[in-house]
Amino acid sequence: MQILKQRADFLKAATGTKVPAAAFVLQARERDASAPGQVRVGFTVSRKVGNAVKRNRVRRRLREMVRLFGEGRMHAGTDYVLVGRQAALSLPFERMIQDFERALRRAHDGAPRGGSPKDGSRKDQTRQARGAHKNPPAGKPETESR
Repeated sequence: MQILKQRADFLKAATGTKVPAAAFVLQARERDASAPGQVRVGFTVSRKVGNAVKRNRVRRRLREMVRLFGEGRMHAGTDYVLVGRQAALSLPFERMIQDFERALRRAHDGAPRGGSPKDGSRKDQTRQARGAHKNPPAGKPETESR
């Protein structure tokens, strides 16, 4: 397992699958088929989480979680980034591990999370049922709702 250190690698991983959990967000992206290699993992914690002591504590907990339980479950040729959240400071370690295993399964399933109205999601169906139209009926002025 290698550690991601370059910003470009973090940005590429951010374009992949995102799986939120209470203590972190897991971002996963498969690399090119031409360079499968080994698993690469990156850790990042925003300043919003707290001062340097708190951020480092979150990072240490995430690293330990991956060290203990991620090695055999992560796919070779995939980059993973764990974005630490403030909840990682107070959540029990066992809960973080359960969330991590669940997040890995969801990331590997590749099922899209959420959805846009274009794909026939529930939001789009609700809009259609209420009669919302892109173009207002003729003769009625268009009003802005800001």
